[in-house]
Amino acid sequence: MSALASFRKNTREEVRVSLDEFNGYDLVNIRVWYQTEDGEVRPGKQGLAVRLGQLPELQAALATVEQALGRESEAA
Repeated sequence: MSALASFRKNTREEVRVSLDEFNGYDLVNIRVWYQTEDGEVRPGKQGLAVRLGQLPELQAALATVEQALGRESEAA
């Protein structure tokens, strides 16, 4: 597993997006990684893993959120 994309969540955590395989299923894995007190970076429990076939549904859901935010900013 290697991160294809990432972004900072806060000063100690980042969100990483990767392609993984689990139990024979190819997955898009979106997971929060954190830095321990000794500087080691580890995956946290927070995250989401969806099968590749569900990726269009995830993209549509995020597009709906983006549209809703656009409408809210237009009304403000």
